[in-house]
Amino acid sequence: MTQLVFIHGPGAGGCADSYVNQLSHYPGSLAPHLPGHLDGAPCSNVERYTDWLRGWLHAQGINRDLVLSGFTLGACIALQYALDYPDEVKGLALMTIAMRPKRRQPQHLQFRLDAAEDAETYEKWLGMMDSVMHFIEPELRASLLQRHREVGPMAQYRDLVVIDRFDVRDRIHTLKSPLLLIQGVDDPLATGDYEEEIHRAVPGSKLIKMTQAGHFPMVEKPAEVNAAIDAFLAEIG
Repeated sequence: MTQLVFIHGPGAGGCADSYVNQLSHYPGSLAPHLPGHLDGAPCSNVERYTDWLRGWLHAQGINRDLVLSGFTLGACIALQYALDYPDEVKGLALMTIAMRPKRRQPQHLQFRLDAAEDAETYEKWLGMMDSVMHFIEPELRASLLQRHREVGPMAQYRDLVVIDRFDVRDRIHTLKSPLLLIQGVDDPLATGDYEEEIHRAVPGSKLIKMTQAGHFPMVEKPAEVNAAIDAFLAEIG
């Protein structure tokens, strides 16, 4: 029986709350808070997050027919999982994902470090989090902003460092799991067409580009994302 697992990233609240619309649409689906996001110690790289997730699932007796869906860091973890443990993964539905280090200005990382130490910069960081979620409906946006307050800028800094070290270009051709890519084309944080690169590298993959969606399609266009995942699940059986 297919088991949907949603894996969050450092944006849209920085925790599993970013999948509230999917959890309600798919009864029995799972969305853990990653270590270091609200509780626990963060992992130092995608491989360790992947091992943590696999251990978390296996402890519940969940070790096959997985459909993993993630964005940013969560998408990296899902892709790593499918490459490392292909027999356990039935499909991947990934958003805002790159298979190599992203181009990022050094000050973007320093900004998070400064926000953790300086109250004025912290408020600017919260303002930035609010602004990049402008496609999200106001009530959910406010809830996710509160989660950002609880998770904090240091967690986001660590996540960005982990994402920027992720590189599976030499392995992407070995991916066996069916792959759905969803890209928000109005992403204010985009620094490259990374999803298109993966799409070209993985024969048979499907790429959906959504307008009026940016960095977080699952909360910006929940109905459309759920419909895309529904169709994907039907295709892979």
